[in-house]
Amino acid sequence: MSVHINATKGQIAEVVLMPGDPLRAKYIAEHYLTDVEQYNSVRNMFGYTGLYKGQRVSVQGSGMGIPSMMIYANELYTEFGVEKIIRIGSAGSIQPDVNVRDIVLAQGATTDSSIITNIFQGQVNFAPLASFDLLDKAYHLAKERGATVHVGNILSSDRFYNAELNKKKLQEYGVLAIEMEAAGLYALAAQHKKQALAIVTISDHILTGEETTAEEREKTFNEMMEIALETVHKG
Repeated sequence: MSVHINATKGQIAEVVLMPGDPLRAKYIAEHYLTDVEQYNSVRNMFGYTGLYKGQRVSVQGSGMGIPSMMIYANELYTEFGVEKIIRIGSAGSIQPDVNVRDIVLAQGATTDSSIITNIFQGQVNFAPLASFDLLDKAYHLAKERGATVHVGNILSSDRFYNAELNKKKLQEYGVLAIEMEAAGLYALAAQHKKQALAIVTISDHILTGEETTAEEREKTFNEMMEIALETVHKG
């Protein structure tokens, strides 16, 4: 048991999928896992462990933003023996060729958060990166499925409503999309010598205003979930 996760040792698998929304964690557990056990309900940040094709997998909500993500990921890595975390969530595209419903694998996570700067006390601008083995496997799985997938840099923003952000310059420097958690996850994975990857579905296009419907989000989010599950599966 940790401060924010009401689980005992052994209840959480070595591989964890982390959606921001705890209800999406519940959805994954109900639709993709068997022999499911709920191990966490503290603050309604639901966590479940079950079997995916015979392999133990856990699903844990992370909440919104880098601070919330880092609370849960830190406890999973340091107190429950978790080795791999895959964030599965949504992002807003800022590139004309990264379309709504596309999947983005975050090779790196630029951020405007001071959290990363503070880790190194301003000495360097640390570049949080994904674990290559997870990234490589997820990419090839996505291509085999025929998914439209992009690999590159994303922005983990501290603010959802940020009119001052120079999105045009980010676009010019090749940033694919904006979300709010990956940089914190990648920094923790580096610190604790663990593995991490963020897989996001483009749910809206920040430049054009295009958005997915509820039905479309369900379909494309399912594809992302399945890629994540197959990425952590040992078969």
